Amino acid sequence: MRVLLVNMPWSPIDLPSLALGILKRGVDERVPGATATVLHANLEFTDWVTARTEFAPTDYEYYSLSSYFMGCGDWVFSSALYDDPSWREAEFTEAMRTKLSKSRMRMSHELHRMAPDFVAEIARRIVDEAPDVVGFTSTFQQNTAALAAARQVKRLAPHIRTVIGGANCDAEQGAALHRNFPFLDYVVRGEGEAAFPQLLSALAAEESLSGVPGLCHRGEDGSSTANPMASSPLPPATILAPDYSGYFERLAASVARNWVEPKLVVEGARGCWWGEKHHCTFCGLNGSFMQFRSKSPDVFYEEIMDLARKHRVLDMYVVDNILDMGYLSTVLPRIIDSGYDLRLHIEIKANMRRNQLRTLADAGLIYVQPGIESLNKRVLDLMDKGVSGCQNVRMLRDGAETGLSVSWNYLHGFPGESAKDYEGVIGQIPALEHLDPPVDLSARIAIERFSPYFNQPSLGFDGLRPEAHYRFTYDLPEEELYDLAYVFEAPERGIGEVTVSALNDALALWKEHHTDARLTHTDLGDRIVLVSVRRSFDWRVMELTDPFETAVFRLLDQPHAPASILRKATVRIPGHGRTEADVDALLSHWLELGLLFTDGGQYVHLAPSAVNENLLRLDFMRHAHAAPGPASPNPPAPAPAPAPGADTGAQPDRDAVLA
Repeated sequence: MRVLLVNMPWSPIDLPSLALGILKRGVDERVPGATATVLHANLEFTDWVTARTEFAPTDYEYYSLSSYFMGCGDWVFSSALYDDPSWREAEFTEAMRTKLSKSRMRMSHELHRMAPDFVAEIARRIVDEAPDVVGFTSTFQQNTAALAAARQVKRLAPHIRTVIGGANCDAEQGAALHRNFPFLDYVVRGEGEAAFPQLLSALAAEESLSGVPGLCHRGEDGSSTANPMASSPLPPATILAPDYSGYFERLAASVARNWVEPKLVVEGARGCWWGEKHHCTFCGLNGSFMQFRSKSPDVFYEEIMDLARKHRVLDMYVVDNILDMGYLSTVLPRIIDSGYDLRLHIEIKANMRRNQLRTLADAGLIYVQPGIESLNKRVLDLMDKGVSGCQNVRMLRDGAETGLSVSWNYLHGFPGESAKDYEGVIGQIPALEHLDPPVDLSARIAIERFSPYFNQPSLGFDGLRPEAHYRFTYDLPEEELYDLAYVFEAPERGIGEVTVSALNDALALWKEHHTDARLTHTDLGDRIVLVSVRRSFDWRVMELTDPFETAVFRLLDQPHAPASILRKATVRIPGHGRTEADVDALLSHWLELGLLFTDGGQYVHLAPSAVNENLLRLDFMRHAHAAPGPASPNPPAPAPAPAPGADTGAQPDRDAVLA
């Protein structure tokens, strides 16, 4: 049996398909007499379209990722799905009039008119390969491209069996696809590495398909039957490593080789251990199975090393929704000792300790996504995040100190939030400009299938409808679109446009001035030296020499309330004579200087430790003559300070969260 697996646009071009890599290995190793190859149709499209238009790398990224919640990428290929180069152009234009620039609007229409020609060519290419089965993966904005190609293949060669699977085919979505698109012979719902080989084996043996979990198949009259989905997720030991044969060779022959630095995609775990206990209200990422399970450390480490050696690529994207904390003491130390200079991107929890972040950095996990989403505790509680605004700011600070690039989003629009929840954050953003800003301006949350907001209307969203782009992309009734859609529109909740504008104005300035901003500290034992270069604060160098102040500053390495600060400082500096009012005055002064962030009654300092103390001393000497810092507000007290680098703060909560 010959199986052709197809990765249609708009799959990212800098990554091989993990799903198809796993399926290829599953077919080759688990289906007797079957072989699988992968057609990288996303790269084929890149070469095809650049030969005909002024298509650029930023264009592909836009339709692949940036426009996801507007559905632009899917609409482009709807013309091929419905054999109409002008399919619903008026509706698209009207819906996107205020959302797209003139150049993006023009490019979208041009691609829309061209898409049927590309699909006709790729379908002919598929048929010429003479497969017995052709399988399409569909995630994010691949749906219409995959459907259009499957339709054309079935038209050209009715004997070829067509299969589709992936994130867009989970649960009700997959059943809706099968019901409404009769050119799909089979839809695999859920985890496909078990179901797809079972399907192929059953087809080869001409056996019943009723035992394949989650499979949608057709009766003799063409009616759709959906098998019950698996009742439990796959155990980690059964999750195969991917086979990326052919991807890097095809990329090397593509115009895209000049656009991107290719990365390997690796997978250590599935599900979310936080979500099993506290499902973040807006998150629908884990679909049908939230249960967290991870590969054994030995297996995951060997997969990483084998892929790096085979493909001679050191950049890796770890797709796990949350890091298995056990890997900090198992997999990552072995990576550090391996001698491989890996550069990895991974999603982590937002309240990891500094020593844990250093382990990540030493192992090459230099790009982290901690699921920050907000800097206000009350809004984070509405999300069921399990972290505070101060903990999130501490993550940004410690990420900067340990050399991690922190990728995060700011979200708003949660039922129950108010302008007051944002005003305090907005006022403090100028003090944060030396830390990594969010990747974009704040965005109103989308209602995603599988999220608590979707499944529990009592949380604040009812009367949901599929987002508008589904209606101008597909020719389906509303009830079918409801089952097919992943993103839904709902009445706006939470803050109004005045607060949104104020927040986004502040975030825009943060992004604009981030590269020029600096705030660091170095702890010299008897004093702490701070250096600041930030547009909203006119001081440049400051020394903390009073033992009580240095003790307080060290305590503020972790979030603390004023009463806790006074209690712990009293233990460290007996007889200091300070009162709670003195602590309040000191905290207020440091807030004015942009040294602290406060939220939910707690405070945390904002100054990463200077990476090179010798350079800082030179910097201090240079600035000390030009711009002395403000004097300390309190007289010194005769008591020793903690040793430099001592971890004097409260430990973070054990549990954390990742969207």
